[in-house]
Amino acid sequence: MSQIQDSLKPIVALCKRRGFVYPGSEIYGGFANTYSFGPYGVELKRNIKDLWWKMFVHERRDMVGLDGPILLHPKAWKASGHVDGFSDALIDCKACKSRFRCDHLIEETLHQNADDLTLVQMTDLVHQNKVKCPKCGASDFTEARHFNLMFQTHMSKTGADGDVAYLRPETAQAIFLDYKNIVDTVRVKLPFGVAQIGKAFRNEITPGNFVFRVIEFEQMEIEYFTREAAWEKTFDSWLQEMHRWCKRIGLKSARVHEKEHPKEQLSHYSKRTVDLVYDFPFGTSELYGLAYRTDFDLSRHAECSGQTIDYTDPETREKFIPHVIEPTFGVERTLLALLCDAYEEEKLENGEMRTVLHFAPCIAPVKVAVFPLMKKEPLAEKAQAVFATLQALWHCEYDESGAIGKRYRRQDELGTPFCITIDFDTLENDTVTLRDRDSMKQERVAIRDLVSHLAPKLH
Repeated sequence: MSQIQDSLKPIVALCKRRGFVYPGSEIYGGFANTYSFGPYGVELKRNIKDLWWKMFVHERRDMVGLDGPILLHPKAWKASGHVDGFSDALIDCKACKSRFRCDHLIEETLHQNADDLTLVQMTDLVHQNKVKCPKCGASDFTEARHFNLMFQTHMSKTGADGDVAYLRPETAQAIFLDYKNIVDTVRVKLPFGVAQIGKAFRNEITPGNFVFRVIEFEQMEIEYFTREAAWEKTFDSWLQEMHRWCKRIGLKSARVHEKEHPKEQLSHYSKRTVDLVYDFPFGTSELYGLAYRTDFDLSRHAECSGQTIDYTDPETREKFIPHVIEPTFGVERTLLALLCDAYEEEKLENGEMRTVLHFAPCIAPVKVAVFPLMKKEPLAEKAQAVFATLQALWHCEYDESGAIGKRYRRQDELGTPFCITIDFDTLENDTVTLRDRDSMKQERVAIRDLVSHLAPKLH
């Protein structure tokens, strides 16, 4: 594990130990930069996606959803510029055959920004400064060259373009291809947005830092269609919405910052891009992105397909191609930021250490854990009745194994906000012990009041 990744070791270990994230294909020695999300990781991801959909689709009147295909017609990627321009600068170490993104290699070894450099200039910098390979220490690199990030696959037939198809590197293009269908079949009026959650694939040269940069990931993406004259106001409004999302999922605002892209570093489709960056343990890096894509995508698809993609104003009958504001959220990066933000190794008053994840209750994988003080009846029967009531409302766990203290610690590591213990007092007065994860304080609550007591805390 590299020095950069060392800062993530405690979180990576917790994720493996507690069933959040497993290395991909581990029984075969692993498969680089692929991961499985275990029983608690998949719950955390589901909570992130469900809350995002609720906030940006169900709680708004100007949004609809789409679930587009992973495989689009190859001409779509030609029109969007991905076939010709979606690439990184690749350079190889001749000694150990390791591959690197040349711009990252320059930035990390020479501490120089390489975003505006040509392939020749990057190659010259590496050779003239005798940059050493981070893996083997040799100073013997190839020439830098373009490396397209799209995964290719083959189909039996895709028309005149042969049998080559691509796994989508972003979810946006499916929205643009179905934009006219949405306008024609759903009563939407400008401004309006289309949201989509789905898998994307990028053949990254140097993925890493756990799930921060992987070759298979999920995007939560919005294409928001508006008039050109309104783009600046719309852009600022979405930037504030993205900050509101960060607050809603519980990220510390002091760790979230805005980073404006210089004009010379903008993507070919963008007129303005602002990233929300987060202070990860390995450094401040991109979390989310907000781009003004102008009318580039719709215009290109209209031109290359020969189809009319105009929007007709229902009142003035004016025809025009809308402009687009694009807020993009990565599911895996959200999950990693939440883990980093919530993770704490806390020293207790008695000198013991506890590891705890301070998740916001709305995204915690498990909301409530129910324990009988002992396995014996009638404690277990009473505990199972309480569990059944709560399980109908929230994702809960039932645990009767081991000492109560150890059970608390297990739930602390899962980020469970509340634990309920059924003890002998419960049999006498129908109250339970409710324990708060963060303060570890306990209170007695009547079983009949549990739902009304927990509901506002969990929502």
